[in-house]
Amino acid sequence: MSQARPRIAILISGRGSNMQAFIEACAAGHLAADITLVLSNNPDAAGLQRAAEAGIATAVINHRDYASREEFDAALVRQLEEAATDLVILAGFMRILTSVFISAFQGRLLNIHPSLLPKYPGLNTHQRAIDAGDSEAGVTVHFVTEELDGGPPIIQARVPVEAGDTADSLAQRVILLEHKIYPLAANWFIQGRLTLTEEGAYLDGENIPETGIPYQPDTA
Repeated sequence: MSQARPRIAILISGRGSNMQAFIEACAAGHLAADITLVLSNNPDAAGLQRAAEAGIATAVINHRDYASREEFDAALVRQLEEAATDLVILAGFMRILTSVFISAFQGRLLNIHPSLLPKYPGLNTHQRAIDAGDSEAGVTVHFVTEELDGGPPIIQARVPVEAGDTADSLAQRVILLEHKIYPLAANWFIQGRLTLTEEGAYLDGENIPETGIPYQPDTA
């Protein structure tokens, strides 16, 4: 880390519920870092107001202003480099990133995906789990690589799929766990415990399983 207190940037496109979990984790002392920037591609993202109310700098880089994904990503990289960002958190950022962005932050770029990866990359994950008759659904924090939702998992949390569940009711239970495991994974990173190598993700020098570390309430 380049600073005594690591600097986190959070990318959002909407209301920023996971962003709020990070704000609360930092305020409670559970995450020893500063959120120095919340950046959105959507000027109307509700999370921008929430970040501003928490005293966090915000910025908008509207993807519609760029002719290509690569030009947009280059603008993102410039903004984050100016902010001296140590860790980038994707929190409901609804743009597919190119190698221009991913290579600039390789190994310090995290995402959260609402499924038990490698199951159900992409969209509509909860409905797909219900339609498949799965007994469990959940959420995965993972490193970002150029394969969509295909970077090495770090931690997974599971919930049972209950009789009568809809995609919305399942999502409501899953998101509670999202707000627990995402700041936890970030904390491992800023403590220097979590790393990405060509062989995969490692925690405390041990290779993380292909489905991530199973979350338990006492996981630390």
